[in-house]
Amino acid sequence: MGEKRQVVITIYGAEQICASCVNLPSSRDTYEWLEAAIRRKYPNQPFVMDYVDIMNPPDDAEKRQFAEKVIEEDLFYPVVLVEDEIVAEGNPSLKAIYAEMEKYGYSEK
Repeated sequence: MGEKRQVVITIYGAEQICASCVNLPSSRDTYEWLEAAIRRKYPNQPFVMDYVDIMNPPDDAEKRQFAEKVIEEDLFYPVVLVEDEIVAEGNPSLKAIYAEMEKYGYSEK
């Protein structure tokens, strides 16, 4: 079996919790929780996680554009992307994220 490509998981969020997500953890907390959960699920299967603050996006045209989209379209954040595919908004479902990662060859050990 060939070497798996590292999947990139990008989380777009903000320090301020979105109005519709009042009782949910912050975007940063969600990022840390997801990273830990995914590492436990797929040990020794590397992936890359990236956090983008939608109020202060990095100097990267694609990320900046998506951050603006989150704000303009009132998406529930954090918005979780696996390889540029939106897999979750607001309160992310681990099941949906795992299903998307498994399309790229990740598997439970």
